[in-house]
Amino acid sequence: MNAVLSPAPRRPIRELPDELISQIAAGEVVERPASVVRELVDNALDAGATQITLRLLAGGVRLIAVEDNGIGIPRDELPIALKRHATSKIASLHDLESVGTMGFRGEALAAINSIADCAILSRVAEQSSAFLLDGRTGEIRPVARSAGTTVEVKELFFSTPARRKFLKTDATELAHCIESVRRHALARPDVGFAIWHEGKLVEQWRVCSGADAQNQRLADVLGEDFITESVAVDFQTAAAPGAYHGIRVRGRAGIPDAARARADHQFCYVNGRYVRDKVLTHAARSAYEDVLHGHKQPVYALYIEIDPARVDVNVHPTKIEVRFRDSREVHQAVRHAVENALAAPRAQAAVHGGSAVPAHLADIARPVASSPWAQPAINFGAASTSDRGHEVHDLAALWQPASTATPAPTAWAVREPGSAALAEARPQPAEATPAAWPLGRALAQLQGVYILAENAQGLVVVDMHAAHERIVYERLKNQLDLQAISSQPLLIPATFPATPQEVATAEAHAATLSTLGLEISSFSPKTLAVRAVPSTLAQGDAVELARSVLAELGQHEASTVIQRARNELLGTMACHGAVRANRKLTLEEMNALLRDMEQTERSDQCNHGRPTWRQVTLKDLDALFLRGR
Repeated sequence: MNAVLSPAPRRPIRELPDELISQIAAGEVVERPASVVRELVDNALDAGATQITLRLLAGGVRLIAVEDNGIGIPRDELPIALKRHATSKIASLHDLESVGTMGFRGEALAAINSIADCAILSRVAEQSSAFLLDGRTGEIRPVARSAGTTVEVKELFFSTPARRKFLKTDATELAHCIESVRRHALARPDVGFAIWHEGKLVEQWRVCSGADAQNQRLADVLGEDFITESVAVDFQTAAAPGAYHGIRVRGRAGIPDAARARADHQFCYVNGRYVRDKVLTHAARSAYEDVLHGHKQPVYALYIEIDPARVDVNVHPTKIEVRFRDSREVHQAVRHAVENALAAPRAQAAVHGGSAVPAHLADIARPVASSPWAQPAINFGAASTSDRGHEVHDLAALWQPASTATPAPTAWAVREPGSAALAEARPQPAEATPAAWPLGRALAQLQGVYILAENAQGLVVVDMHAAHERIVYERLKNQLDLQAISSQPLLIPATFPATPQEVATAEAHAATLSTLGLEISSFSPKTLAVRAVPSTLAQGDAVELARSVLAELGQHEASTVIQRARNELLGTMACHGAVRANRKLTLEEMNALLRDMEQTERSDQCNHGRPTWRQVTLKDLDALFLRGR
C-alpha cells in the first residue's frame, strides 16, 4: 500500500541576510583559488600597477596574497571596499555600457570576504603610512608599506566547507593560478609579474618595453618557438556607423606546422580582457580551414580592439564571456585578419627575415637558360588517361587565361586535356638572380615525386603534386571570388520540418542567405522551403546544405558552409588538374613550379593541410655527417 505524501509546509517569503547573499554570489564568482587570483589581479591592473606579485600557499587554498604598486586605497575608503556593489570604476548606466576597466561589478571583494579570511593593506602616495583593514572585524590600524595595495586571502572556503571538498590537489590548483596570471601577462607587457609558491619563485615575467614589447612578452610566456613558428597579424576595418573607430585585430597566428592536438594555446583578448567567445574561436578556426591537416588545433594570440560601446562585458559573473553588438562584423574582421596573415608564402620571409618582399621578387620569372642536366620536354597532352587522372571539363570555364596585355606573374596554366605543354617560359628580369629566389633553383627530380632545389640556406625538398595542387586551387578560388555567388532556382522547392530556432534564423538572416546564393522561406509555421541554392552546388543535397548554413548562422551569426562546400569542389578539381606523381619534368618546368610557389598564397600547405616543401639547412646536413665534431 503506497504511503500518501503530505505536502511540504509552506515557508514564508523573507529577505536573505547580507552574508548569505554574498556567499551565494561567491558561488558564481569564486570557483577555485584561480578565480580569486583573476579578480585581484584585475583590481591591481585597474589601479595602474606596473609590478604585481602573487604569493601562494597550498596552491592558493591556505593563502593568496596579491601585492601591487598601484595608486592605493585611501584610509576612509577601505571599509567601503569590502561592501557589496561598491566600486570606483562605474557610476552610471552610461559607464556600464562602455566599460573600460577590467573590473566593474563591485562584487568580488565582498564575495571573497564572505568565504575566506580577508585583509587589505594599502597606502596612497599622499598618506604618511599604510593602513590594514581586517575583513572579519572591520578594524583599521596603521602599518608600514610603500605606495600600493596588498590583498591577503587566507583559508579559502573555510565558511563553506562543502565547497572546499570539490577542490583538486595543490599542484592542480597551483597550475590554474599560474594560468590565470599568464593570461593577464600576455595582454600587459608593460607590467611585471612574479609568482611565489611555498616561498619559492615559480614564474616571473619582467616588464617589456619598446616597439617589440608585445612579441617579447609572447616569447617569454609561450616560448621563443611561438614567435619563430607564427606570423604577425595586424588588420583594421573601417568604423561602423555610430562607432568611434573600426575593429583592429593584431597579435600573432601560428603557422599550420605549429598546430597542436589540444586547443590550449589559443588566446583571444577584447580590449585587453581575456575572453572565451564562440564567435572569435569560430572565426579563427575558419581562417585555418584549408591549411590545417586533420583535426589539429591552431595556436594564436589575438588582440581585438573595438569601441567599448559595441561590446557588452556584463554577460557573465566571471567576465570571461562577452556579447558583440554586431557579431558578424567581428567574425569577418578576425577571419580576414588571420587569413591575410597566413596567406603570404613563408619561403620569402625565411630568406628576408620576415621583412617585406623586395621589389625585384614581385614578378620573378622562371629561368630559360638550358642546363647540361635538362631532360627532354614532356608533352603533357599526349599522356594516357590513366596518367593524367580524371578529365575535368569545368577547369577551362572556371579559369580563363589571363589577358595578353597584362601578363600574369606566373605561367603555369591548367588546360583542357590535350594541351601541348604544361608550362611556358617568359623572359627573366635582369635584376632577378638565382641567389634571390627563396626556394632556390631546381637540381633534380627524385623518384618522380619530389623536386630537389638549392637555396642560400641549403637544400629544399618539394612535393611536386601537392605544390601544384595548391597553385591550381588558389587560382580557381581567385577566379570565383571575382564573381558574385550565382543562385539557381529549384524547379521543385525542397521542404523540410524545421525547429523554431531554424525558422527564426531563416527570417532574421534572409539578406545574408541571399548573398550566399540561398533562398529559404517559410512554407508553414513549422516547415521551411529551399527555393534556390548556389549554382556550383546545385547537384548536392539542398536540405542538408540549408540545415548546415542555418545552424552555423544561428550559433555564430556568420556561415562558411557555402565557402567550404565550394572549396571542397574546387579542391577536387585542382587535385585532378595538378601534375601527377611519376611525371618527369624538365629543370625549366621545375623552376617554373618553384617560382609559382613563391607567388601563390598559402603555398606552404596543400589543399589538405600537408606541407608542400621542407628546408634542410647546411647545419642539418653537417649534423648527419658529424662534420665539425
